Amino acid sequence: MRFVPLILGTWAVLMCGCASKPCSTISHVENVPVSEKATATSATPLILEKDEGERRVVRGWPGHPDPGETFILKVDPKNGGSQDLVFISADIRPGGGIDAHRHPNADEILYFTSGTARVHVGDLVRDVHAGATVFIPAGTWISVSNIGPDPISSVAIFSAPGFEQFMRAASAREGERNVPMSKAENDELMKEYMDAVVYKEP
Repeated sequence: MRFVPLILGTWAVLMCGCASKPCSTISHVENVPVSEKATATSATPLILEKDEGERRVVRGWPGHPDPGETFILKVDPKNGGSQDLVFISADIRPGGGIDAHRHPNADEILYFTSGTARVHVGDLVRDVHAGATVFIPAGTWISVSNIGPDPISSVAIFSAPGFEQFMRAASAREGERNVPMSKAENDELMKEYMDAVVYKEP
């Protein structure tokens, strides 16, 4: 089993919008078809500091029973109500990495804010530093290794929801009991979310 090791945050989402009072913009969508109206009114603006968001810890899995790294789900259908984007922040510890995988149905942008990484994406291999951007078209293999002495801080943006559901299922909320997955549970998880992520066999 392989997980994208992702890190950061405190569960403290700052939300504002139309939840507690009538919204003056509702009148602008009165003549919009029902499906479009739902999309126009369901998303909620967010303002999040670096460590804020839905903090989760990757569960252990067969061969790696200890809990993995922490990551933050910042924007997705559950946090902010975006139906089109997913935004995740994470750190990768020295010597750690992101195992080779691909996302069949979503483009991804990976942006490094600190550290030194060796990135394999498609046929490209390059050592990159803070400020580097990696574009990963849907279906393209990607892997990352932290080759520096410091943690890598990164953010990932996906063009469609899906992977965040896998990450939520493969983790526990920070502070909650973290129970390693059995092989059967691991296999079922990989099968259930194969449309969102596929990991390369060793």
